[in-house]
Amino acid sequence: MKRLMFLAVMFLLVGISSYAQERKVVLYGIAFYNQENLFDTIHNEGKNDYEYLPDGRNKWNTEKYMAKLKNMAQVLSELATDKTPDGAAVIGLAEVEDRRVLEDLLKQPALADRGYEIEHYEGPDHRGIDCALFYNPVYFQVDSSKLLPYVYPDNDTIHATRGFWVVSGKMADEHVHFIVNHWPSRAAGSETREWAGAQVKMIKEALVQNDPSCKVIIMGDMNDDPMDKSMRVALGAKRKMEETGPHDLYNPWWDTLEKDGHGTLCYRGKWNLFDQIVFTGNLLNEDQKKLSFWKHEIFVRDYLFQKEGKYKGYPNRTQAGGVWLNGYSDHLPTLIYLLKEVQ
Repeated sequence: MKRLMFLAVMFLLVGISSYAQERKVVLYGIAFYNQENLFDTIHNEGKNDYEYLPDGRNKWNTEKYMAKLKNMAQVLSELATDKTPDGAAVIGLAEVEDRRVLEDLLKQPALADRGYEIEHYEGPDHRGIDCALFYNPVYFQVDSSKLLPYVYPDNDTIHATRGFWVVSGKMADEHVHFIVNHWPSRAAGSETREWAGAQVKMIKEALVQNDPSCKVIIMGDMNDDPMDKSMRVALGAKRKMEETGPHDLYNPWWDTLEKDGHGTLCYRGKWNLFDQIVFTGNLLNEDQKKLSFWKHEIFVRDYLFQKEGKYKGYPNRTQAGGVWLNGYSDHLPTLIYLLKEVQ
């Protein structure tokens, strides 16, 4: 039986002139995590998932699948728990095969009593990897969801790829839209991700035009860094708070990578920060009477990194070079935290 969930309330000391005033606020953890090929062992008709079958290249059997579920559930269960006992209110996911693997994930002991619900739609990706959203209905109440397709400029339908998963609802009695993304890989040209950024910007603008008071949170594996053209120009996510208007997008991860040198995946010794959560400027409030951005972080735990060998210090992934490593993902999770004052 699922335990009764409760709102995590924290006390925030806010310095005002020469004294501090104690305020009570509710904390909302918003996370994103690329699951790195979370496939089960069953073939999905019409999908190129053969390498993740028992007789496929990766010899993907029940033992490996169950180990993968256990490992991923461990990470998901720990997200935000150092700040709120219920963990993350919302978790965006990428590289999940279908609803079945999501249900299996939530059955794992680490997550079984969290009360998460699933938003997922089977997408057109040829390998069969989708985006999805876990959410705790105590903190976020879903009103609607839809998958908007990635449309190529030349209307190419041969290379169908992952669309943009839009989930809309209420958080802290305010209208919030989440857009979960997994943009084309680096193997494709940069223009494919720039086009993705432009399409997501159009989605954001349509949402804001329909409801100027809504908040829009865009998360995903963008396969580009914050300063790349797809994020900086096409999507228009800004580096500085003071330059971000209420309906503009703010990207807190720019300095995390460029100034601090921290990323979410490593390739040939270089860290990138592809896993980003950006949001509209109406979440940048000086007080917390409205839903407000507090802080952001890359989720870092020792077990998420390889301890030895050629890739020491890299994320501890499921497998590499055809070798089963019993790890987690080649990406690290990211989080932002929102606050709202309660009476």
